[in-house]
Amino acid sequence: MDGFATEIAGQAIKTALMVASPMLLGALFTGILISIFQAVTQINEQTLSFIPKILVIVGALVIFAPWMSDTITTFTRELYIDIPRVVSGR
Repeated sequence: MDGFATEIAGQAIKTALMVASPMLLGALFTGILISIFQAVTQINEQTLSFIPKILVIVGALVIFAPWMSDTITTFTRELYIDIPRVVSGR
C-alpha cells in the first residue's frame, strides 16, 4: 500500500512537471533574451519583461492545451483504473 502511494505521488509530480514545462521553459527563455537585451542596451526597467513573458505563457497555453489536457486526462484515467487494485490490497 505504501509503495502504491509513493508511485502515485511520483506520477503526479512527473505529470505536473510535464504539463507546466512548456510555459516555464518559454518564460525562462523569454526572460533570458530580455535580460540580454537590457544588458546590451543598458535599459534598467524591471517591468519590461512582464508583458513578453505573459504573451509567451499564453501562447504556450494555446499551443500545448490539447497535449496538456490529454496528459492530465490520461493520468486521471489511470488513477481511476487503479482504484480496484488499491481497494483489494494487491
